Amino acid sequence: MSRQQSSGPSQRMLRVGEQVRHALSDILQRGEVRDDLIETTVISVSEVRMSPDLKIATAFVSPLGAKDDKAVIEALNRNARFIRGRISPALRQMKYMPEFRFRLDTSYDNFSKINELLHSPEVARDLGHHEDDKDEGDDK
Repeated sequence: MSRQQSSGPSQRMLRVGEQVRHALSDILQRGEVRDDLIETTVISVSEVRMSPDLKIATAFVSPLGAKDDKAVIEALNRNARFIRGRISPALRQMKYMPEFRFRLDTSYDNFSKINELLHSPEVARDLGHHEDDKDEGDDK
C-alpha cells in the first residue's frame, strides 16, 4: 500500500524545523560562533525547512544592520559544521544531526513590495471603482 505524497511539508518536518530554529537562535544569541562578522551582526532566524529525511536543515536568516548580507550568509555557511556540533546537545533526541545550509530570507522584501503595490494609486483607484459598483448594485 503506497502513501500519497502531499505538496507541503509533513507535521514532523515542521515540528523538527521549529526545534532546530529555536536551537539555532539560542546559539547565535549567546555568541557561541567565533567569527567577527557573525559576532557583530544581529541575525534573525525566520524559518528552518527540513528535508523529508530530516538530514538537511535550510535556515532562512536575516542579518539586521549588516552592510553586506551575502558576507554574513557566507560566514554562517563557513561555520555550519561548528554550529552543527554546538546544536547537537539541544537536539539529542534526533537520530541524525542535520547538515546546515544558510540562505538569505527575502520574505520581508517581498512583503514590502506587496504593501507598496497595495497602496499605489492605481490599486486604490481600482478598489474604489469596485466599491462604487457594489453600492450602485445594492440600490437597484
